[in-house]
Amino acid sequence: MNLEWLKTGIGPLKDLLTFLHSEGKTSDVLKKQLIRELRNNLNIFHNAYLNKVPADMMIDLLANEAIKKGVEANFKFKKLKPGRIEPYHIKDERNRKYLGWEAEKLVDKIDEKIEELKNIKKMNGGSVVTVKNNVSLMLSNLYYRMKLLADFIMGPK
Repeated sequence: MNLEWLKTGIGPLKDLLTFLHSEGKTSDVLKKQLIRELRNNLNIFHNAYLNKVPADMMIDLLANEAIKKGVEANFKFKKLKPGRIEPYHIKDERNRKYLGWEAEKLVDKIDEKIEELKNIKKMNGGSVVTVKNNVSLMLSNLYYRMKLLADFIMGPK
């Protein structure tokens, strides 16, 4: 699968991953799990780009279990970062449409996209190779949403 869209995001991703690692050191178990899951999912994109991993494998590796646990436990996702996404949080022009969103809404959209990708794969015999959906675009959108969430969490208080 072509991951060229990821080329421009690889450099800043290292700093985000380092930040998420340090941010994950909290006593709030659910918050720690959510940050860890976000970090791991971003790492999947990074390593998939470096190693030319197929979309099927990426979809298998993407996780949203911590998000599900957070929903079940009525976790307040604003604990990840209170407030709304401001212009200074947005590093990628394509994320302008998320201006004014709160962490909870963005996490919900990330969860929705991961579920959608996994379901498309299941509905098509365990592979997205021949699906009519634009899986590359879907993965790209997911990546940039997750990167925005990390930028938002990392941004000024």
